[in-house]
Amino acid sequence: MRRVVAFLAASALLAGCGVSSDPAPAVRVDPGLVAQREAAGIADCPETPAEAAPVADGLPDLLLGCLGSGRQVNLAALRGTPMVVNIWAQWCAPCRLEAPFLKEFAARAGDDVLVLGIDYADPDPALALEFAAMAGWTYPHATDPLKRTAGPLRFQGIPITLYVDADGRIAYREVGGITSTQQLVDGAQEHLGVGV
Repeated sequence: MRRVVAFLAASALLAGCGVSSDPAPAVRVDPGLVAQREAAGIADCPETPAEAAPVADGLPDLLLGCLGSGRQVNLAALRGTPMVVNIWAQWCAPCRLEAPFLKEFAARAGDDVLVLGIDYADPDPALALEFAAMAGWTYPHATDPLKRTAGPLRFQGIPITLYVDADGRIAYREVGGITSTQQLVDGAQEHLGVGV
C-alpha cells in the first residue's frame, strides 16, 4: 500500500512539473496605445508560451505585458536567437542618452541579434511609447510597471543591458548607460559570438 501511495504522490508531482506549450493569453489594452505603437513602427513582442522552464543563469519564467499591445511575453521562452535586452524607462536620464546607440545597434544587428526593451517602472505607457517613438526604436518592448524583473534579473537600478545567448542564458550584464554603438557591437561579439 505504501508503494501505491508513493507512486501516486510521485505521479502527481511529476504531472505538475510539465511546462505548458499553450500560448500566453492576451490581456486587455487601450486601443489608443496599440495605435500609438503601430504608428511609431514599433514591433509587437514575439509570441511565446505562457510558461517555460528557465535555464541555469538564464532569463526567468516571467510573463510580462508587451508595451502598446495585448500580447504577453514569457522571458524564459525567448530562445533560439542571441539577444540584447535593455531595461529602461522614459523618466531615466541615462536611458535617454543611450537611446540612439540602441537604435543604431538594432538596425545593424537585423535578424542576427534580437533586441528587446523592457520598460521598467514607468507610470504612463503613453509617455513610454512617445519616448520610444522619439528614439526611433522599432524593436519590441515588454513592460514591467510593478518591478517584477528586478529580483530575478538581480539589478537595483536602470539602465541595464543584458547579453543573452541563444539558449536563454545571461552571458553578461552591462550596468549603467551604453555610451556608444560600438560598445554594443563589441559586447555582441565578445559575449554572444555574433559580429554585426
